[in-house]
Amino acid sequence: MSGADGRSPDAGAARAARAAARERIARRAALEVAPGEIVNLGIGLPTEVARFLPRDGSVLVHAENGIVGMGPASEPGSEDPDVIDAGGRYVTTVPGAAYLDSVTSFALVRSGRVAVAVLGAFEVDVRGDLANWRVPGRAAPGVGGAMELAQKVPRIVVTTLHRERSGDPKLVERCRLPRTARGCVTTIVTELAVLEPAGERFRVRELAPDVTLAQVREATGADLEADDLRPWATTAARASRRRT
Repeated sequence: MSGADGRSPDAGAARAARAAARERIARRAALEVAPGEIVNLGIGLPTEVARFLPRDGSVLVHAENGIVGMGPASEPGSEDPDVIDAGGRYVTTVPGAAYLDSVTSFALVRSGRVAVAVLGAFEVDVRGDLANWRVPGRAAPGVGGAMELAQKVPRIVVTTLHRERSGDPKLVERCRLPRTARGCVTTIVTELAVLEPAGERFRVRELAPDVTLAQVREATGADLEADDLRPWATTAARASRRRT
């Protein structure tokens, strides 16, 4: 049966659940950025992390097309056509933001001054290999800045739903899709858990509220270890800085 808008109630519930999962991921991933750090947010789900970062200038968001101090997406009707991110979205800036040419912008990446990059993923494997730019058979514009970020930024945080819409796991033993970079991923945040690649398996650092380890095992395409499970959001970089 369809609702008044012609859409299935089940489809609406699925969309709402997916939106809630994405918000949980973005909110938790934002805690991986500590005060004083510069972070780059990739296209897609990573852009939603900006909503949960401090806007007091203690964290600066870098866009590789030449902004340091980027804020969340612009509200409809308030867009500035000269202020966009690397994906072409209209964005805001925080007080003190700087605009750079492309050479200087990528120099920040190559010199390690961008401390964290939050990237999406099609697949991540137990060795920390990342595949996030092309699925065979689908059009892709090219690997773009993700390759540079994945190779040069010290900490790569992947934000992704734990499974594809098909139900296939995105956390796997070995990447099957074309890789963006090898051995680069340090942290993975999904709606189910916070994990890290551990060589032959994934190490589970945190379970999301109301999620069991059995659910994470079922949704993951590789072995897990969970010897030191902590409560949600307690192993984050920002939480660690508060404790010291």
